[in-house]
Amino acid sequence: MTESRVEPAGDPAPAAEGAGTAAPDAAAAPDAAAAPEAAGQGGPAGKPAYRDGNVLRWLGAYAASLVGDSIYFLALGWAAAQAGGPAEVGMIMATGAIPRAVLMLGGGVIADRLGPRKVVIGSDAVRCVVILGIAAVLMISGPAVWLLVVVALVFGAVDAMFLPAVGALPPRITGPDQLVRVQGMKALSNRFGGIVGAPVAGLAMGLGGPAAAFAVAGGLFAVSLVLLVALRVAPLPEEEPAPEGSGLSEPEKKRNVWDDLTAGFGYLRRHKLVGPLVASNILFELGGIPVINVGMVLLCSYRGWGAPGIAWIVGAFSVGAACSALILTVAKRIARAGTVRLTTITGASVLVAVLGSVPSLPWAVAVAAPMGLLVGTSGGLMAGLVQTNTAPAYLGRVTSVMSLISLGVAPLMYPLAGAAVGVWSVPTVFFGCAVLCGMAAVAGVCTREVRGAELPR
Repeated sequence: MTESRVEPAGDPAPAAEGAGTAAPDAAAAPDAAAAPEAAGQGGPAGKPAYRDGNVLRWLGAYAASLVGDSIYFLALGWAAAQAGGPAEVGMIMATGAIPRAVLMLGGGVIADRLGPRKVVIGSDAVRCVVILGIAAVLMISGPAVWLLVVVALVFGAVDAMFLPAVGALPPRITGPDQLVRVQGMKALSNRFGGIVGAPVAGLAMGLGGPAAAFAVAGGLFAVSLVLLVALRVAPLPEEEPAPEGSGLSEPEKKRNVWDDLTAGFGYLRRHKLVGPLVASNILFELGGIPVINVGMVLLCSYRGWGAPGIAWIVGAFSVGAACSALILTVAKRIARAGTVRLTTITGASVLVAVLGSVPSLPWAVAVAAPMGLLVGTSGGLMAGLVQTNTAPAYLGRVTSVMSLISLGVAPLMYPLAGAAVGVWSVPTVFFGCAVLCGMAAVAGVCTREVRGAELPR
Protein backbone atom coordinates (compact mmCIF):
# COMPACT_ATOMS: atom_id res chain seq x y z
CA MET A 1 0.00 0.00 0.00
CA THR A 2 2.59 2.48 -0.92
CA GLU A 3 1.30 5.39 -2.76
CA SER A 4 2.20 5.97 -6.31
CA ARG A 5 -0.89 6.13 -8.36
CA VAL A 6 -1.36 4.56 -11.77
CA GLU A 7 -4.07 5.96 -14.01
CA PRO A 8 -5.68 2.85 -15.50
CA ALA A 9 -6.03 3.29 -19.21
CA GLY A 10 -9.59 3.57 -20.36
CA ASP A 11 -11.11 3.47 -16.90
CA PRO A 12 -14.51 5.21 -16.83
CA ALA A 13 -13.85 6.91 -13.49
CA PRO A 14 -10.17 7.84 -13.16
CA ALA A 15 -8.90 7.41 -9.66
CA ALA A 16 -7.62 10.87 -8.97
CA GLU A 17 -7.27 10.64 -5.24
CA GLY A 18 -8.63 13.71 -3.62
CA ALA A 19 -10.02 15.04 -6.91
CA GLY A 20 -12.75 17.53 -6.33
CA THR A 21 -11.82 17.87 -2.68
CA ALA A 22 -10.25 21.26 -2.49
CA ALA A 23 -12.65 22.74 0.04
CA PRO A 24 -12.90 21.63 3.67
CA ASP A 25 -16.10 19.92 4.79
CA ALA A 26 -18.72 22.40 5.94
CA ALA A 27 -19.07 20.45 9.15
CA ALA A 28 -15.36 20.39 9.81
CA ALA A 29 -13.77 21.50 13.02
CA PRO A 30 -13.57 25.27 13.66
CA ASP A 31 -9.86 25.39 12.87
CA ALA A 32 -10.35 23.86 9.42
CA ALA A 33 -10.15 27.22 7.70
CA ALA A 34 -6.73 27.78 9.18
CA ALA A 35 -5.37 24.52 7.80
CA PRO A 36 -2.36 25.08 5.56
CA GLU A 37 -3.97 22.98 2.88
CA ALA A 38 -7.40 21.46 2.43
CA ALA A 39 -7.98 18.13 4.09
CA GLY A 40 -7.42 15.32 1.68
CA GLN A 41 -4.80 17.33 -0.17
CA GLY A 42 -2.09 16.83 2.42
CA GLY A 43 -0.90 18.84 5.37
CA PRO A 44 1.97 21.32 5.37
CA ALA A 45 4.47 20.58 2.63
CA GLY A 46 6.93 17.88 3.64
CA LYS A 47 5.20 17.02 6.94
CA PRO A 48 4.98 13.23 7.42
CA ALA A 49 1.70 11.69 8.55
CA TYR A 50 3.02 10.86 12.01
CA ARG A 51 3.54 14.60 12.63
CA ASP A 52 0.21 15.72 11.14
CA GLY A 53 -2.27 16.67 13.86
CA ASN A 54 -5.24 15.81 11.67
CA VAL A 55 -3.93 12.29 11.01
CA LEU A 56 -3.06 11.85 14.69
CA ARG A 57 -6.62 12.77 15.68
CA TRP A 58 -7.92 10.12 13.30
CA LEU A 59 -5.39 7.60 14.62
CA GLY A 60 -6.32 8.36 18.24
CA ALA A 61 -10.00 7.90 17.40
CA TYR A 62 -9.25 4.63 15.64
CA ALA A 63 -7.10 3.31 18.51
CA ALA A 64 -9.67 4.26 21.16
CA SER A 65 -12.40 2.58 19.12
CA LEU A 66 -10.24 -0.52 18.65
CA VAL A 67 -9.54 -0.92 22.38
CA GLY A 68 -13.23 -0.25 23.07
CA ASP A 69 -14.19 -2.99 20.62
CA SER A 70 -11.91 -5.48 22.37
CA ILE A 71 -13.28 -4.60 25.82
CA TYR A 72 -16.88 -4.74 24.54
CA PHE A 73 -16.40 -8.22 23.08
CA LEU A 74 -14.89 -9.64 26.27
CA ALA A 75 -17.53 -7.95 28.45
CA LEU A 76 -20.28 -9.35 26.23
CA GLY A 77 -18.89 -12.87 26.59
CA TRP A 78 -18.61 -12.57 30.38
CA ALA A 79 -22.13 -11.17 30.69
CA ALA A 80 -23.43 -13.97 28.46
CA ALA A 81 -21.77 -16.55 30.72
CA GLN A 82 -23.59 -15.02 33.70
CA ALA A 83 -26.93 -14.96 31.85
CA GLY A 84 -26.91 -18.50 30.46
CA GLY A 85 -24.96 -21.62 29.68
CA PRO A 86 -22.36 -22.41 27.01
CA ALA A 87 -24.99 -22.59 24.25
CA GLU A 88 -26.23 -19.10 25.09
CA VAL A 89 -22.67 -17.77 25.18
CA GLY A 90 -21.94 -19.10 21.70
CA MET A 91 -25.24 -17.82 20.34
CA ILE A 92 -24.80 -14.31 21.76
CA MET A 93 -21.19 -14.02 20.64
CA ALA A 94 -22.08 -15.08 17.08
CA THR A 95 -25.18 -12.89 16.82
CA GLY A 96 -23.32 -9.68 16.03
CA ALA A 97 -21.59 -11.24 13.02
CA ILE A 98 -24.89 -11.73 11.17
CA PRO A 99 -25.91 -8.08 10.64
CA ARG A 100 -22.26 -7.15 10.12
CA ALA A 101 -21.96 -9.56 7.20
CA VAL A 102 -25.43 -8.86 5.75
CA LEU A 103 -25.22 -5.07 5.92
CA MET A 104 -21.53 -4.47 5.20
CA LEU A 105 -21.96 -3.75 1.49
CA GLY A 106 -24.89 -1.45 2.24
CA GLY A 107 -22.65 0.36 4.72
CA GLY A 108 -20.26 1.12 1.89
CA VAL A 109 -23.09 2.62 -0.17
CA ILE A 110 -24.16 4.81 2.75
CA ALA A 111 -20.57 5.98 3.33
CA ASP A 112 -20.32 7.04 -0.32
CA ARG A 113 -23.73 8.73 -0.34
CA LEU A 114 -23.46 10.70 2.87
CA GLY A 115 -19.70 11.02 3.14
CA PRO A 116 -17.52 8.88 5.45
CA ARG A 117 -17.17 11.57 8.12
CA LYS A 118 -20.91 11.78 8.79
CA VAL A 119 -21.33 8.02 8.80
CA VAL A 120 -18.36 7.31 11.07
CA ILE A 121 -19.43 10.00 13.56
CA GLY A 122 -23.06 8.84 13.55
CA SER A 123 -22.18 5.16 13.97
CA ASP A 124 -19.66 5.91 16.71
CA ALA A 125 -22.27 7.98 18.56
CA VAL A 126 -24.77 5.11 18.39
CA ARG A 127 -22.17 2.66 19.69
CA CYS A 128 -21.36 5.00 22.56
CA VAL A 129 -25.00 5.39 23.56
CA VAL A 130 -25.80 1.67 23.27
CA ILE A 131 -22.80 0.48 25.29
CA LEU A 132 -23.17 3.10 28.01
CA GLY A 133 -26.86 2.19 28.10
CA ILE A 134 -26.20 -1.51 28.66
CA ALA A 135 -23.64 -0.59 31.32
CA ALA A 136 -26.30 1.44 33.16
CA VAL A 137 -28.85 -1.39 32.89
CA LEU A 138 -26.39 -3.97 34.26
CA MET A 139 -25.59 -1.73 37.21
CA ILE A 140 -29.27 -1.89 38.16
CA SER A 141 -30.13 -5.49 37.25
CA GLY A 142 -28.44 -8.67 36.10
CA PRO A 143 -27.78 -9.54 32.45
CA ALA A 144 -30.56 -11.17 30.42
CA VAL A 145 -30.03 -13.25 27.31
CA TRP A 146 -32.58 -11.32 25.23
CA LEU A 147 -30.98 -7.98 26.16
CA LEU A 148 -27.50 -9.16 25.23
CA VAL A 149 -28.80 -10.49 21.91
CA VAL A 150 -30.31 -7.09 21.12
CA VAL A 151 -27.07 -5.33 22.03
CA ALA A 152 -25.04 -7.71 19.84
CA LEU A 153 -27.41 -7.23 16.90
CA VAL A 154 -27.35 -3.44 17.16
CA PHE A 155 -23.58 -3.34 17.61
CA GLY A 156 -23.06 -5.62 14.60
CA ALA A 157 -25.36 -3.49 12.43
CA VAL A 158 -23.58 -0.29 13.46
CA ASP A 159 -20.21 -1.93 12.79
CA ALA A 160 -21.39 -2.59 9.23
CA MET A 161 -21.73 1.17 8.83
CA PHE A 162 -18.59 2.12 10.79
CA LEU A 163 -16.02 -0.13 9.13
CA PRO A 164 -16.43 0.97 5.48
CA ALA A 165 -16.63 4.63 6.55
CA VAL A 166 -13.52 4.57 8.74
CA GLY A 167 -11.63 2.78 5.96
CA ALA A 168 -12.63 5.49 3.46
CA LEU A 169 -11.44 8.37 5.65
CA PRO A 170 -7.61 8.34 5.23
CA PRO A 171 -7.58 9.71 1.65
CA ARG A 172 -9.67 12.65 2.89
CA ILE A 173 -7.49 13.61 5.84
CA THR A 174 -4.02 13.53 4.28
CA GLY A 175 -2.24 13.61 0.94
CA PRO A 176 -1.85 10.56 -1.33
CA ASP A 177 1.89 10.43 -0.62
CA GLN A 178 1.20 9.78 3.07
CA LEU A 179 -1.37 6.99 2.79
CA VAL A 180 1.08 4.12 3.19
CA ARG A 181 2.41 5.74 6.35
CA VAL A 182 -1.17 5.99 7.59
CA GLN A 183 -1.63 2.26 6.92
CA GLY A 184 1.51 1.53 8.91
CA MET A 185 0.25 3.66 11.79
CA LYS A 186 -3.11 1.92 11.59
CA ALA A 187 -1.41 -1.49 11.79
CA LEU A 188 0.54 -0.37 14.86
CA SER A 189 -2.77 0.68 16.42
CA ASN A 190 -4.16 -2.78 15.70
CA ARG A 191 -1.28 -4.31 17.66
CA PHE A 192 -1.76 -1.78 20.45
CA GLY A 193 -5.47 -2.58 20.68
CA GLY A 194 -4.83 -6.31 20.86
CA ILE A 195 -2.27 -5.88 23.64
CA VAL A 196 -4.16 -3.33 25.75
CA GLY A 197 -7.80 -4.37 25.33
CA ALA A 198 -7.79 -7.70 27.18
CA PRO A 199 -5.92 -6.53 30.33
CA VAL A 200 -8.09 -3.41 30.64
CA ALA A 201 -11.24 -5.50 30.23
CA GLY A 202 -10.02 -7.98 32.83
CA LEU A 203 -9.21 -5.22 35.31
CA ALA A 204 -12.58 -3.52 34.81
CA MET A 205 -14.52 -6.77 35.17
CA GLY A 206 -12.52 -7.67 38.26
CA LEU A 207 -13.47 -4.36 39.87
CA GLY A 208 -17.08 -4.00 38.75
CA GLY A 209 -18.13 -6.93 36.57
CA PRO A 210 -19.39 -6.63 32.99
CA ALA A 211 -21.14 -3.33 33.79
CA ALA A 212 -17.81 -1.64 34.55
CA ALA A 213 -16.21 -3.10 31.42
CA PHE A 214 -19.09 -1.88 29.26
CA ALA A 215 -18.76 1.56 30.87
CA VAL A 216 -15.04 1.69 30.03
CA ALA A 217 -15.77 0.63 26.44
CA GLY A 218 -18.47 3.28 26.15
CA GLY A 219 -16.08 5.89 27.50
CA LEU A 220 -13.50 4.97 24.88
CA PHE A 221 -16.14 5.27 22.15
CA ALA A 222 -16.91 8.74 23.52
CA VAL A 223 -13.22 9.70 23.28
CA SER A 224 -13.18 8.38 19.73
CA LEU A 225 -16.28 10.42 18.90
CA VAL A 226 -14.76 13.68 20.18
CA LEU A 227 -11.61 13.14 18.10
CA LEU A 228 -13.63 12.30 14.98
CA VAL A 229 -15.70 15.46 15.32
CA ALA A 230 -12.44 17.46 15.37
CA LEU A 231 -11.24 16.00 12.07
CA ARG A 232 -10.80 18.17 8.97
CA VAL A 233 -12.21 16.07 6.16
CA ALA A 234 -12.56 16.86 2.46
CA PRO A 235 -16.07 16.32 1.03
CA LEU A 236 -17.07 13.79 -1.58
CA PRO A 237 -17.51 14.99 -5.14
CA GLU A 238 -20.98 16.42 -5.63
CA GLU A 239 -21.79 13.98 -8.39
CA GLU A 240 -20.94 10.35 -8.87
CA PRO A 241 -20.71 9.09 -12.45
CA ALA A 242 -23.51 6.75 -13.44
CA PRO A 243 -22.33 3.33 -14.63
CA GLU A 244 -21.94 3.10 -18.37
CA GLY A 245 -24.86 1.45 -20.10
CA SER A 246 -27.09 1.64 -17.02
CA GLY A 247 -29.59 3.95 -18.68
CA LEU A 248 -29.96 5.81 -15.40
CA SER A 249 -29.81 9.53 -14.89
CA GLU A 250 -27.94 10.84 -11.86
CA PRO A 251 -31.09 11.68 -9.86
CA GLU A 252 -32.53 8.22 -10.52
CA LYS A 253 -29.28 6.59 -9.51
CA LYS A 254 -28.96 8.57 -6.31
CA ARG A 255 -32.46 7.52 -5.25
CA ASN A 256 -31.75 3.83 -5.82
CA VAL A 257 -29.45 2.14 -3.29
CA TRP A 258 -29.34 -1.10 -5.31
CA ASP A 259 -28.05 0.77 -8.34
CA ASP A 260 -25.39 2.39 -6.16
CA LEU A 261 -24.30 -1.06 -4.98
CA THR A 262 -24.18 -2.58 -8.46
CA ALA A 263 -22.33 0.51 -9.70
CA GLY A 264 -19.66 -0.23 -7.10
CA PHE A 265 -19.24 -3.78 -8.38
CA GLY A 266 -19.19 -2.43 -11.92
CA TYR A 267 -16.44 0.00 -10.95
CA LEU A 268 -14.33 -2.85 -9.57
CA ARG A 269 -14.98 -4.93 -12.67
CA ARG A 270 -13.93 -2.16 -15.08
CA HIS A 271 -11.01 -0.64 -13.18
CA LYS A 272 -7.78 -2.02 -14.59
CA LEU A 273 -5.84 -1.69 -11.33
CA VAL A 274 -8.22 -1.56 -8.35
CA GLY A 275 -10.32 -4.51 -9.53
CA PRO A 276 -7.39 -6.91 -9.97
CA LEU A 277 -5.85 -5.69 -6.69
CA VAL A 278 -9.04 -6.48 -4.76
CA ALA A 279 -9.42 -9.85 -6.51
CA SER A 280 -5.81 -10.74 -5.68
CA ASN A 281 -6.31 -9.68 -2.08
CA ILE A 282 -9.41 -11.88 -1.78
CA LEU A 283 -7.38 -14.96 -2.75
CA PHE A 284 -4.60 -14.01 -0.33
CA GLU A 285 -6.98 -13.52 2.60
CA LEU A 286 -8.95 -16.71 1.92
CA GLY A 287 -5.70 -18.64 2.08
CA GLY A 288 -3.90 -16.67 4.78
CA ILE A 289 -6.51 -15.76 7.41
CA PRO A 290 -7.37 -19.39 8.29
CA VAL A 291 -3.66 -20.14 8.77
CA ILE A 292 -3.14 -17.15 11.06
CA ASN A 293 -6.28 -17.50 13.18
CA VAL A 294 -6.85 -21.28 13.24
CA GLY A 295 -3.96 -23.02 11.55
CA MET A 296 -1.36 -22.09 14.14
CA VAL A 297 -3.52 -23.62 16.89
CA LEU A 298 -4.02 -26.79 14.85
CA LEU A 299 -0.29 -26.95 14.13
CA CYS A 300 0.65 -26.77 17.81
CA SER A 301 -1.89 -29.46 18.66
CA TYR A 302 -0.64 -31.66 15.81
CA ARG A 303 3.02 -31.29 16.83
CA GLY A 304 2.33 -31.53 20.57
CA TRP A 305 3.72 -28.07 21.33
CA GLY A 306 0.69 -27.11 23.43
CA ALA A 307 -0.38 -23.64 24.56
CA PRO A 308 3.21 -22.35 24.99
CA GLY A 309 3.84 -23.20 21.35
CA ILE A 310 0.81 -21.16 20.28
CA ALA A 311 2.03 -18.20 22.31
CA TRP A 312 5.54 -18.36 20.82
CA ILE A 313 4.40 -18.72 17.20
CA VAL A 314 1.66 -16.10 17.38
CA GLY A 315 4.00 -13.78 19.26
CA ALA A 316 6.71 -14.14 16.62
CA PHE A 317 4.21 -13.48 13.84
CA SER A 318 2.96 -10.40 15.69
CA VAL A 319 6.49 -9.05 16.14
CA GLY A 320 7.11 -9.45 12.41
CA ALA A 321 3.83 -7.72 11.57
CA ALA A 322 4.62 -4.89 13.97
CA CYS A 323 8.01 -4.42 12.31
CA SER A 324 6.33 -4.14 8.92
CA ALA A 325 3.94 -1.52 10.31
CA LEU A 326 6.87 0.46 11.69
CA ILE A 327 8.72 0.28 8.37
CA LEU A 328 5.66 1.50 6.45
CA THR A 329 5.18 4.31 8.98
CA VAL A 330 8.69 5.75 8.75
CA ALA A 331 9.59 4.94 5.13
CA LYS A 332 9.47 8.03 2.94
CA ARG A 333 8.29 6.06 -0.07
CA ILE A 334 8.38 2.49 -1.33
CA ALA A 335 9.33 2.44 -5.00
CA ARG A 336 7.83 -0.16 -7.37
CA ALA A 337 5.04 -0.84 -4.90
CA GLY A 338 3.22 -3.30 -7.15
CA THR A 339 6.31 -5.44 -7.62
CA VAL A 340 7.21 -5.27 -3.92
CA ARG A 341 3.70 -6.36 -2.98
CA LEU A 342 3.81 -9.34 -5.35
CA THR A 343 7.24 -10.30 -3.97
CA THR A 344 6.02 -10.20 -0.37
CA ILE A 345 2.94 -12.26 -1.26
CA THR A 346 5.12 -14.87 -2.94
CA GLY A 347 7.49 -15.02 0.02
CA ALA A 348 4.63 -15.26 2.52
CA SER A 349 3.03 -18.07 0.51
CA VAL A 350 6.26 -20.09 0.59
CA LEU A 351 6.62 -19.54 4.34
CA VAL A 352 3.03 -20.73 4.95
CA ALA A 353 3.92 -24.06 3.36
CA VAL A 354 7.22 -24.21 5.28
CA LEU A 355 5.52 -23.43 8.60
CA GLY A 356 3.22 -26.42 8.23
CA SER A 357 6.17 -28.75 7.71
CA VAL A 358 8.78 -27.66 10.27
CA PRO A 359 9.51 -30.37 12.85
CA SER A 360 10.38 -28.26 15.89
CA LEU A 361 9.03 -25.22 17.73
CA PRO A 362 12.19 -23.08 17.37
CA TRP A 363 12.03 -23.51 13.61
CA ALA A 364 8.32 -22.63 13.60
CA VAL A 365 9.06 -19.43 15.54
CA ALA A 366 11.89 -18.59 13.14
CA VAL A 367 9.49 -18.97 10.18
CA ALA A 368 6.54 -17.14 11.76
CA ALA A 369 8.45 -13.87 12.34
CA PRO A 370 9.39 -13.17 8.70
CA MET A 371 5.98 -14.46 7.62
CA GLY A 372 4.38 -11.74 9.77
CA LEU A 373 6.73 -9.16 8.26
CA LEU A 374 5.80 -10.14 4.69
CA VAL A 375 2.06 -10.43 5.37
CA GLY A 376 2.01 -7.03 7.08
CA THR A 377 3.96 -5.37 4.29
CA SER A 378 1.76 -6.80 1.54
CA GLY A 379 -1.37 -5.73 3.41
CA GLY A 380 -0.11 -2.18 3.93
CA LEU A 381 0.88 -1.80 0.28
CA MET A 382 -2.46 -3.24 -0.82
CA ALA A 383 -4.44 -0.67 1.18
CA GLY A 384 -2.29 2.22 0.04
CA LEU A 385 -2.55 1.30 -3.64
CA VAL A 386 -6.30 0.83 -3.45
CA GLN A 387 -6.88 4.12 -1.64
CA THR A 388 -4.69 6.15 -3.97
CA ASN A 389 -6.24 4.70 -7.12
CA THR A 390 -9.93 4.51 -6.19
CA ALA A 391 -12.13 7.43 -7.20
CA PRO A 392 -13.29 9.17 -3.99
CA ALA A 393 -16.96 8.56 -4.80
CA TYR A 394 -16.39 4.78 -4.66
CA LEU A 395 -14.07 4.45 -1.66
CA GLY A 396 -16.80 3.39 0.78
CA ARG A 397 -18.05 0.60 -1.46
CA VAL A 398 -14.58 -0.67 -2.32
CA THR A 399 -13.66 -0.67 1.38
CA SER A 400 -16.88 -2.53 2.24
CA VAL A 401 -16.04 -5.31 -0.20
CA MET A 402 -12.58 -5.78 1.34
CA SER A 403 -14.01 -5.64 4.88
CA LEU A 404 -16.70 -8.18 4.02
CA ILE A 405 -14.11 -10.65 2.73
CA SER A 406 -11.79 -10.33 5.74
CA LEU A 407 -14.48 -10.16 8.44
CA GLY A 408 -17.37 -12.11 6.91
CA VAL A 409 -16.22 -14.58 4.26
CA ALA A 410 -12.70 -15.62 5.29
CA PRO A 411 -13.84 -16.77 8.77
CA LEU A 412 -16.11 -19.28 7.01
CA MET A 413 -12.88 -21.05 6.05
CA TYR A 414 -12.17 -21.88 9.71
CA PRO A 415 -14.45 -24.96 9.92
CA LEU A 416 -13.31 -26.02 6.45
CA ALA A 417 -9.70 -25.91 7.60
CA GLY A 418 -10.54 -27.97 10.68
CA ALA A 419 -12.45 -30.54 8.63
CA ALA A 420 -9.62 -30.72 6.10
CA VAL A 421 -7.11 -31.47 8.87
CA GLY A 422 -9.34 -34.35 9.98
CA VAL A 423 -9.36 -35.80 6.45
CA TRP A 424 -5.73 -35.14 5.51
CA SER A 425 -3.12 -33.58 7.83
CA VAL A 426 -1.92 -30.21 9.09
CA PRO A 427 1.04 -30.00 6.66
CA THR A 428 -1.28 -30.80 3.74
CA VAL A 429 -3.77 -28.10 4.75
CA PHE A 430 -0.98 -25.54 5.19
CA PHE A 431 0.30 -26.44 1.73
CA GLY A 432 -3.21 -25.99 0.28
CA CYS A 433 -3.52 -22.57 1.92
CA ALA A 434 -0.07 -21.67 0.58
CA VAL A 435 -1.22 -22.56 -2.94
CA LEU A 436 -4.29 -20.34 -2.53
CA CYS A 437 -2.07 -17.47 -1.33
CA GLY A 438 0.29 -18.09 -4.22
CA MET A 439 -2.61 -17.79 -6.66
CA ALA A 440 -2.95 -14.18 -5.44
CA ALA A 441 0.60 -13.51 -6.61
CA VAL A 442 -0.03 -15.26 -9.94
CA ALA A 443 -3.16 -13.17 -10.49
CA GLY A 444 -1.15 -10.01 -9.88
CA VAL A 445 1.75 -11.06 -12.11
CA CYS A 446 -0.71 -11.66 -14.95
CA THR A 447 -1.97 -8.05 -14.76
CA ARG A 448 0.32 -5.37 -16.20
CA GLU A 449 -1.24 -2.55 -14.16
CA VAL A 450 -0.70 -4.44 -10.90
CA ARG A 451 2.93 -5.27 -11.73
CA GLY A 452 3.72 -1.67 -12.58
CA ALA A 453 1.68 0.02 -9.85
CA GLU A 454 3.43 2.91 -8.13
CA LEU A 455 2.63 5.15 -5.19
CA PRO A 456 2.62 8.96 -5.31
CA ARG A 457 5.92 10.68 -4.65
